[in-house]
Formats: sequence, structure tokens, C-alpha cells
Amino acid sequence: MAAYPRDRDRPDRDGTSRLSPYLHFGCVSARQAWHAVQSRAGVDSAPGAAGGAETFLRQLVWREFAHHLLFHFPGTVHATAAGAVRLLSLEGRPRRPRRVQEGRTGYPLVDAGMRQLWKTGWIHNRVRMWSASFLVKDLLLPWRKGAAWFFDTLVDGDLANNTFGWQWVAGCGADAAPYFRVFNPTLQGGKFDPRGDYVRTWVPELARLPDRWIHRPWEAPAAVLSEAG
Repeated sequence: MAAYPRDRDRPDRDGTSRLSPYLHFGCVSARQAWHAVQSRAGVDSAPGAAGGAETFLRQLVWREFAHHLLFHFPGTVHATAAGAVRLLSLEGRPRRPRRVQEGRTGYPLVDAGMRQLWKTGWIHNRVRMWSASFLVKDLLLPWRKGAAWFFDTLVDGDLANNTFGWQWVAGCGADAAPYFRVFNPTLQGGKFDPRGDYVRTWVPELARLPDRWIHRPWEAPAAVLSEAG
């Protein structure tokens, strides 16, 4: 628990609980998880354990809040949340998210996440945010297209949490921030996958690139690209 606040943001580490599928299917309840963490925090004397427990419990609260929103505002599955800014409709655009779904965008972090999703049915929460931001804010595709793909492929595909997450990134949900909630996949990769271990695992064609270029291969010198195959 002490390492959770730090490791939960790192897709290159096994730092999350992986409880989401079990919570979704009712194998374990949020109440059980809540009390188990509180009990452990009460006896764990490791520095930072109490703070780690609080950080984890906050994620459970976010999950319950998503279900609260779905219950009271069921229309948010297809429309913006009540009172949120209504964004420009791009439904008529001919562009399709196929390259995103197949992990062939050319942005290593996004591609790694999409390939892991297709292979395993699960991806790290931060990678979900980065990929959603890329689809909505960079490719200007409707958030519903991404939400539908996630719901179809995630083993923890929870209608409330999936809708809440995509609307949060798109800036049209309960916490509307449509103009500045944009994640740069290159900068995020350097910060949260600094050695490129996550990218190398899921995008093997980049595995031999030096750390310096792993998140920005388009900037690598020709000689470096050639040597890396």
C-alpha cells in the first residue's frame, strides 16, 4: 500500500490491484475491498501505508460515484452529462478509429495500450486515459466511438465506469473541462514509462530502440533506426 500512490500511475509496473473485473462481476464487493484495506492500514506500520490506503480508497469512491451518475442520469451513456458543456458534434466525420483499435497510430504509448487491450482485455487506467485523450482530442472522434470499443473489449467493461471515464477525458461529464484536459502521449510516456519497458513489451518492433527515442521514434536519426531494425 505504501507504494500504491506512486506505482499506480506506472504501466511498466505491477502497481494496481487488478480488482476491477472482480468488482464488476460481483465476485468481491466495494464494501469488502474498503474494509479490507482499512483493516490492513490499521496494522501496517510501513511509512506511507496510511496514505497509500487513502489513495486506494479514493479510487473506490470514484467507482461508486460513476454508478451514482449512471443511476440518476442514465442518458449519459449516449449524451453529455447534465449541465455539461455541449461540444461540437463530429459524428459526420468520415475518419474511423481503426488504426487506434489495432495499435497502429505511430504513437508508441497509444499503440502499446491498444495492443494490450486486444490481447488481454485489460489495460492500465492511465493508458486508458491517454488513449481516450488521443482519440477525442487529437483525432477529433466522438467519445462514444471509443467508449463502445472499450466496452466491447475490456474484461472489466463496466457501463458506469467506462462512460464516466470517457466523458471525463472528453470534458463533457460531471467534471467538465473540455479545453485543457489533453494528454501528450510522448511526454506521458517519458514520465510514466521512462525506460520504455511497457512500450517494448507490446510494440516489439521498437524494442531495440534506445530509451532516448522509444517514445519519439520519428525523431531518431536514420542510423539509430537502421541499427534498431
